[in-house]
Amino acid sequence: MTVAKPTSTGAGKLGRRELLRIGLAATAAGMIMAPEVSEAALRAPPRMLTLLNLHTGERVRTEYWSKGRYQREGLREINHLLRDHRTGATHPIDPKLLDLLHDLTRKVGNRGPVHVISGYRSPESNAWLRERDGSGVAQNSFHMQGKAIDLRVPGLSLRNLQRAALSLRGGGVGYYPDSDFVHVDVGPMRHWVSG
Repeated sequence: MTVAKPTSTGAGKLGRRELLRIGLAATAAGMIMAPEVSEAALRAPPRMLTLLNLHTGERVRTEYWSKGRYQREGLREINHLLRDHRTGATHPIDPKLLDLLHDLTRKVGNRGPVHVISGYRSPESNAWLRERDGSGVAQNSFHMQGKAIDLRVPGLSLRNLQRAALSLRGGGVGYYPDSDFVHVDVGPMRHWVSG
């Protein structure tokens, strides 16, 4: 009978089996410590958004949250649609912004696509817009963090859209009647009128 000799891994080194054992233990611990999805969240209706990017003509209707979790594919579709149309750069859109947009569309009873003027904005695009018309473009715009969107809702007056956004108290609300859009973001609560 042959007995295998234990291999010496040396001080501070781990063998393959030890690494595998540690990895399995860490995975199990992560599953145990992962937050559980509540029953209420599991039963909550899915959250959907229908968006039309006015610069690219692209439209998306997607479920971005269901069964208590944000859905990777839905988020990916939204991130792509809300990319910087000038540079093509994409950035993760803050799910809190999507929830705010979802609540806003429900509040105003919108069933069609939300018309998007601006979603994510790259630092290059933001700098270009500030040079062109610095009056309404913040240097550290929440657009550059994926936390802001400029929009309008067909068939709804801008004033009513602004009022609905303000009533949600979800962050910043800008009213731009000359440019025909309302800005919403998930930054600090504040509001302003441009023009």
